[in-house]
Amino acid sequence: MQNAPRKIPERKCCSCGQKKPKAELVRVVRTPEGEIKLDKAGRLNGRGAYLCRDLACLRRARKGDRLGYSLGAKVEDAVYDRLAAELESLCP
Repeated sequence: MQNAPRKIPERKCCSCGQKKPKAELVRVVRTPEGEIKLDKAGRLNGRGAYLCRDLACLRRARKGDRLGYSLGAKVEDAVYDRLAAELESLCP
């Protein structure tokens, strides 16, 4: 009897709406304390949303406040700027 192929977990980008393997996306989390930050390990407590590892998706999320909607909180411009800097450092 053969083993069934492993399922690869998929998530949906809150900006562009594309489904991709979880490893290809980056998680943004609103912690229980209300802080919004990138979750590089994908294990922080709190409400999470996924974004493509692309600055264009972050810009689109900022323009339509899609990240704020997904996280259930107001995301300030300074937070978007910090997330963009962190995302640039993650992407080659």
